[in-house]
Amino acid sequence: MSDSFPKIDRRTALAGAAAMGATLLWPGAALAARTGARERRDLFPEGVASGDPEPDSVILWTRRPYPGGMRRQLTVELAADPDFKQIVGARRAPILAEADWTCRVLAAGLKPRTVYWYRFIDAEGNASRVGRTITAPRADDTAPVRFAFVSCQSVNEGWQHAYRRMIHEDEQAAPERQLGFVLHLGDFIYEVVEYPDEIAHRYDRTIKDIGRVPNARKVLNFHVPTELDGYRTVYRAHIADPDIQDARARFPFVCIGDNHEFSWKGWQSYIQYDGPPEPAQPLKVAANQAWWEYIPSRVAKASGPGLDRFDGPKVEKAPIERVDDHGLGDEPNNRAALGSMTAYRALRYGQHVDLIITDMHSYMMADPTGRPEAEPLGSPDFPLCFPEEALRALDAGRALPGGPPDTIAFGEATIPNFRKEEPPFTLLGRVQKAWFKERLAASRATWKIWAASNGTLDWRLDPQNLPAGLGKPWPGRGYACSGGGDLSGAYTERAELYDFVRDRGIDGFVTVSGDRHSFWAGYAAKALPPARFEPVGIAFITGSISSAGLQEALEHGLKDHPLRPVFIVQRPGEAKPEGTLNLALHHGVRSALEYARTGDIERARALSNPDMAPHLAFIDMGGHGYSVVTASTDRIDTEFVCIPRPVAQVASTDGGPVRYRIVHSAAKWRAGEAPRLDQRIIEGDPKLSI
Repeated sequence: MSDSFPKIDRRTALAGAAAMGATLLWPGAALAARTGARERRDLFPEGVASGDPEPDSVILWTRRPYPGGMRRQLTVELAADPDFKQIVGARRAPILAEADWTCRVLAAGLKPRTVYWYRFIDAEGNASRVGRTITAPRADDTAPVRFAFVSCQSVNEGWQHAYRRMIHEDEQAAPERQLGFVLHLGDFIYEVVEYPDEIAHRYDRTIKDIGRVPNARKVLNFHVPTELDGYRTVYRAHIADPDIQDARARFPFVCIGDNHEFSWKGWQSYIQYDGPPEPAQPLKVAANQAWWEYIPSRVAKASGPGLDRFDGPKVEKAPIERVDDHGLGDEPNNRAALGSMTAYRALRYGQHVDLIITDMHSYMMADPTGRPEAEPLGSPDFPLCFPEEALRALDAGRALPGGPPDTIAFGEATIPNFRKEEPPFTLLGRVQKAWFKERLAASRATWKIWAASNGTLDWRLDPQNLPAGLGKPWPGRGYACSGGGDLSGAYTERAELYDFVRDRGIDGFVTVSGDRHSFWAGYAAKALPPARFEPVGIAFITGSISSAGLQEALEHGLKDHPLRPVFIVQRPGEAKPEGTLNLALHHGVRSALEYARTGDIERARALSNPDMAPHLAFIDMGGHGYSVVTASTDRIDTEFVCIPRPVAQVASTDGGPVRYRIVHSAAKWRAGEAPRLDQRIIEGDPKLSI
């Protein structure tokens, strides 16, 4: 750890704190530390957390609820040791009923790449649990950077002991091998809450009681928030989980939301359940406020820079009758709701990592494959298959090379091209995309790491290679994809971004993402064969902490479907099904069918379609756990730590067994060169994934 202070003085820090409207804790502050503070975790039920570390500062967080009143004060103490014998500084900070009694403090003037401990104490001397945090290294620090990235945790349907495994391994590691932070790529909460008295089980999951959502709306078997208190209730239920709480107390988190922080199938300020899209501008503001209250971060908000409260804009639920040329709903309440919080931002972490974090839902257009006009292009005869040529036309809209067709055909279905006059699909939106390009081009870090909540690697199948007699022939002209909604189906926007990387000579380009509840490793490329395959970087997707994945769903579905062996196989006498979908996505349907028939992995791989997925090095559609990045001067490693399906509580302090551990490594490549991934299996046998 570095012993030198960053080049920042108190006046500069005070000015920065004033710009944030922050309560500032400065080392050596005159406020005397409290002696004889007694830990009362029951009075601080959500524990403590820290977020968005910089070399000289970090945001500290807690919640201390009170039964009445509007405003109280806490004292926050920062120390150089966990026993608080070396107090660095202390400061009083307000907590407000309007912020659900949450508290945020900017601890500034700190040493870079240094571990600190902190706690909050109320006026009666009751203390929170002790938290541990770490500041970022300076931008010229050449030490390797290690961080974990995670996504998708449902306390309603699973257990979160992947965090316990992470903590255990971090505690056993040498100081230079410990994690600097945890990057959470979204679905920190699941706003779709099931009640165990209504539904006891889903898939392999026993539904846990996490409380009732106040004034909820019922959608299918789920209860969803309709107001701020509903979101707050769901956050409290998730953070009450001991493994989530322990992880937040040990590591600083860097977070971005995905869809479930707002609405299951939501985008911008729309919600959509079992009917047409609905405007929900007040709900979007409420979702942003609850995220801001419970996730310590440096995001911007429209109400100004204060850290004590959110004060979102007053908006109305109003029809959104037109969109602009970038698909943004051109309605004042929609724009105000989206502007209530700007979550995309960047974090420089030493010489080697520039973390560029994007918001993939607040500015995205409606997914064209989810619109009712596109429904005839899907077929129950071909599960998880959407014709790739149709998606390319729908994605590009009026910008399709050669001009958009008037109609789109698939088998016996022909539909009008409802996207013919519309702009290309976007996930990022105009303003965020311009910021992303500017930050990417300006970065001088060894590794430019794009933190994208949605998956970036293509998901496709080759049903054109299905053998005769196995169901109906595929009526498409080529490959199938899973449909739109993430970057793998945003062909036009992804090509624009990856061409930008290529044309600007940007090296060390890496994407890390989540959302898919599965592990993926491969190459960032704008197109696959028969188009030219030109990787400009490497890409990784992490498995979910606990949320159910597609393999689990398939085990309970497609029972009598003729294509079931493409997706899942259950052998007589074996307790657990195997996910042949991994082989189908990686090597093609003939490989999946051969393995389902013979159980011989070598024979299955021998039938691999070489044009199917040259972008993939690894895929596990049933993987849960987390991933760890180690970024250094000349190489980057990404380790997948996969645990068994988290459907039962694990009592052991180490978080239970590891199903497999695999490391993907890439040496630094020059701009214009193709990156190369090497693979090392450390433990376990992920044979269907490679």
